[in-house]
This record gives sequence, structure tokens and C-alpha cells, in this order.
Amino acid sequence: MNQEKIGLFIKSIRIKNNLSQQKFANILGVTSQAVSKWENGKNIPDISIMKEISNKFNVDINEILDGQYKTENISKSKIFSKTTITLITIIIILLLITIILIIENKDDYKFKILLTNCENFNIKGSIAYNDVKSSIYITNVEYCGGNDTQIYKKIECSLYEKVNDTSTKISTSEIVNNSTLENFLKTLEFKIEHYSKICKHFEDNSLYLEIIATTKEDKNISYKIPLKLTESCNTKKDEIN
Repeated sequence: MNQEKIGLFIKSIRIKNNLSQQKFANILGVTSQAVSKWENGKNIPDISIMKEISNKFNVDINEILDGQYKTENISKSKIFSKTTITLITIIIILLLITIILIIENKDDYKFKILLTNCENFNIKGSIAYNDVKSSIYITNVEYCGGNDTQIYKKIECSLYEKVNDTSTKISTSEIVNNSTLENFLKTLEFKIEHYSKICKHFEDNSLYLEIIATTKEDKNISYKIPLKLTESCNTKKDEIN
């Protein structure tokens, strides 16, 4: 054990909680002189005091003994938590779509997941379809191309379908007041009900999003985000007789 590291770690806990050495000592039932010796690396608290610090200040006792926070574990926990939330979001979206379709007596619908292979964006959505029409749902768009904190005076996002060399705008979501790209994407969603195209007519990457962000200097920054289905609709089980 490194007494100096332990002492500095204890000091960081005390300062983080806005406590003087005397108040910190009172909480633990020791003298301020004892706290001073810990922080200067001249002594370390016994195990019972370490347990008190662990319980009262919400730190792992192994972190106290190591003299540092386990940032790697925290990072992994955050990644796991974010992945779990994303999966739960997708499941909830699919459940809501299923419930709506059952209520409307359209339980012949099938589902495909919409994703993107664009490096700057993560997109989750779905297509619900039967033999005569389809519905497109996109409610989870995240920018992962860096930390864009710029305030744009106008941001517009449109959903397109491209067939051969012709692009057709399906729907547009627009915000005109000042906003960052991240805040805009938090509210962005597309819900196109009863779209005339059936799923088997969608080719890979025929659907795409286009985002145009206008700066205060009237400079346009655009992103084209191709969408793909998790599996093709052109399978025998999905073909129309």
C-alpha cells in the first residue's frame, strides 16, 4: 500500500464534499490531527475507519486502498448502461407499433429494423409492412462524429427515397430557432403511416436522411445518411403472390 496515495485520495474525498479537516474528523469520530497525518502520508486509517469512509462517502474500500477511482470499471459500466438503454428503446418502439397495429386490426404486419452504416450517426428505426403498404418509424438519431456544440440558426432534416437517379422527399422535420445539432436530434422523429410503397420494393440504401444545418453566418453544413434494412424484404416469405 502507498500511504501517500491513500492520503491524497482521502483528501480528495474530503475536498469533494466541501469539508474541513475538523468536520471530516467529526464525521468519522477521530481527531483533526489524525486526518492531517493521513492526508500527509504519515499514517493511514485502520480498516474500521476505512469502512466508515467507504459507507459514508460512497466509495469502494478497494479504491481507498489503491488510492484512486476505478475509472475503467466506471467507463465500462456507462457503456453497458447506454447499450442496455438503446436495446430497451428499440423493444419499446416495436411493442408500441405492435399494440397500435393490433388495435387497428392490422396484425398481418411484419417488421424490419432500419439502421445506418454512416460513421457520424447512429440511427434506430423500423418498417412495419404488409402486402399493400408500409409504415416507417425513426425515433432515435444520435450524432457520434465529435463534440459539435455550435449553435445553428436553422436545422432541417428530411427523409428521402431514391429510385435510380430520382430522389423523392417523404417527410421533413425542421427547427428554425437557435439550437445545437445534439438538441435537435433529441426531438427528431419520423412517423410515416400507410406509406404506399411495400417493403419488398425498398432497395438497400434507397431510404436516406439529409440534415442541413445553417450557421449564423448562413453557411450550410449537410449530412447524407443512408439507411439500410437488417435483412432484405425480397425473400420468398415476403413476396406477393
